[in-house]
Amino acid sequence: MLRGMRNASKNWLGKTIMTAVMVVLIGSFAIWGIQDIFKGYGKSTLARIGNTEITTEQFRQLYTDRLQQIGRQFGRPLTSDQARAFGIDRQVLQQAVAEAALDEDARRRGLGVSDAEVRRQIVDDPNFKGSTGSFDAPRFQQLIRSLGYTEQRYISEQRKVSLRRQIAGTITNGLEPSKTQIEAMSRFQNEARTIDYVKLDTAQAGTVEAPTPEALAAYFEDHKTQFRAPEYRKVAFVVLTPDEMAKWSVVSDDDAKKVFELRKDKLSTPEQRQISQIVFPTAEEAAAGRAKLSDSFSFDDLAKERKLSASDIDLGMITKAGIIDPNVADAAFSLAPDGISQPIAGQFGVTLVKVGKIQAGSQPSYDSVAATLKRDLALERARAAVSAMHNKMEDERGGGANVVDAAKKLGLTAVTIDAVDRSGRAPDGQPVAGVPAGSDIITKAFASDVGVDNETIQLGGGYAWFDVLGVTPARERPLDEVKDQVTARWRDDQITSRLRTKADEMQKKLAAGAKLADEAAATGLKVVTSAPFKRDANLPELSPGVIQSVFRSAKNDAGQAQGTSSSEWIVFRVTDVSAPAVDMASAEVKTLKETLQRGQTDEQVAQYVTRLETQIGTRINEEAVAVATGAAAADTN
Repeated sequence: MLRGMRNASKNWLGKTIMTAVMVVLIGSFAIWGIQDIFKGYGKSTLARIGNTEITTEQFRQLYTDRLQQIGRQFGRPLTSDQARAFGIDRQVLQQAVAEAALDEDARRRGLGVSDAEVRRQIVDDPNFKGSTGSFDAPRFQQLIRSLGYTEQRYISEQRKVSLRRQIAGTITNGLEPSKTQIEAMSRFQNEARTIDYVKLDTAQAGTVEAPTPEALAAYFEDHKTQFRAPEYRKVAFVVLTPDEMAKWSVVSDDDAKKVFELRKDKLSTPEQRQISQIVFPTAEEAAAGRAKLSDSFSFDDLAKERKLSASDIDLGMITKAGIIDPNVADAAFSLAPDGISQPIAGQFGVTLVKVGKIQAGSQPSYDSVAATLKRDLALERARAAVSAMHNKMEDERGGGANVVDAAKKLGLTAVTIDAVDRSGRAPDGQPVAGVPAGSDIITKAFASDVGVDNETIQLGGGYAWFDVLGVTPARERPLDEVKDQVTARWRDDQITSRLRTKADEMQKKLAAGAKLADEAAATGLKVVTSAPFKRDANLPELSPGVIQSVFRSAKNDAGQAQGTSSSEWIVFRVTDVSAPAVDMASAEVKTLKETLQRGQTDEQVAQYVTRLETQIGTRINEEAVAVATGAAAADTN
């Protein structure tokens, strides 16, 4: 398995996993290597950056979280051996050290984040907003649990992330690309060119006589590998997904109405209120603040007195469930419009709450949601049925039954493809039908063999099982079997060769001063003038090769390149090169500026973290790393 994963790192899967890992690391300011001495000390301490310690258990948790995250993304868990093969252990270590360096920097500088600010960041996080657009506490709990966090641990991590952002924001404050850089990039992107061109096709290639038997045999001998019969495999598979099973499930109105009654609260639109809050460190300060409120000293005046902006105190239109602190939620939703609470002992401090506008909730009728309820109920039943059938199928497979026999016994439908090549095509060259999209069954079948017990494929909330029933090896085809194909390919090559020669001759004449119109008239061609196009243009009449050639040519230069097929060649002259004036206020330039600024910001933070690691001093206990990642156990086997 480990050898297979190492090989996989050369293909799209390995590259995709590595890309996903690197995206996560970039987001954590953790792509910058470790520049310090690696020394082991203490089994419970994995690394120390200054006075900030990374324990073995902390690193193990980070490492486990990352493996689970990647496993969820790709639908199957990654083993420790596989993770080490991809270098994920070293990347997570780099991330942990980089983050610890920023944490140590924050500690040394005496930086901190208030409970109110941490709470605001959580409430404002779009990942935790429900369908109403406000903070959804159940969604918050569900998401952090799915990532392996308790609420306390998530809040603690959020505080650290906030401090890291403060540091990053400080060292990159004012950093932006220069006007010269923006203008140069904008001109490069927006430069447009116009060409006059002629299109050479089969008519200009002239009559291509049929090849002699000797010429055809020689051509076939030189290109024999192009006409090999590919390897074919006979594959049987069974697909079982909730979506498919739900199509055949009938849900009665009685069942749907029962669900409607149970889910009334979830189906209804909850009441929303415009909430503002001020958090005080002590009950005494909160009471004093509440006592100041009067007709001449408003809630907003109190906020200004405490140096809080409108964005610091405004929670927006929010549901009761969207307020994390239940004490604050109860008080806020017991007030009348424009009411102000008495001091509330909350989780993040003593709070005063003001209620503004109130938007009443609504309750849908059964008829308005019946179709959705029936579909959801059918899917729920289908998921349960799929889970039960999965266990039965696994039992049959574990008992030695192949896919076809197991499916027949369980009343499922097995699909058998008699012959398919690696590209998913049958011997007639047509794509085989019936293979579910996203299952990758064909690729997996060619990575397996006859008699191999293949892993179950997770697919659309369901499963797919497959067996390779037979293998027809690739083989050399004799000329007589593929004579028509060889003849057609020989003719195409002749046409391409003639067109390339004619295009070369025409380009040389144009370079010597001839006019494109005269050359076109001499060969019965029509000169076409293109509309201006950019270097990233996608034009149906001009191939990417032609566009690339045009942008490698100067104004008035002539060029040539293959057209949209091998039997088409384009000869052109660049007639105009233009770059529009750069409008620094345009949306396009603003987007370009943001892209360049992100790149500069990443680089600046990377350099800062690298310097921190060097200045503060970083020590790594490699023995503890090996234990935490499972490498130590692997080495003993």
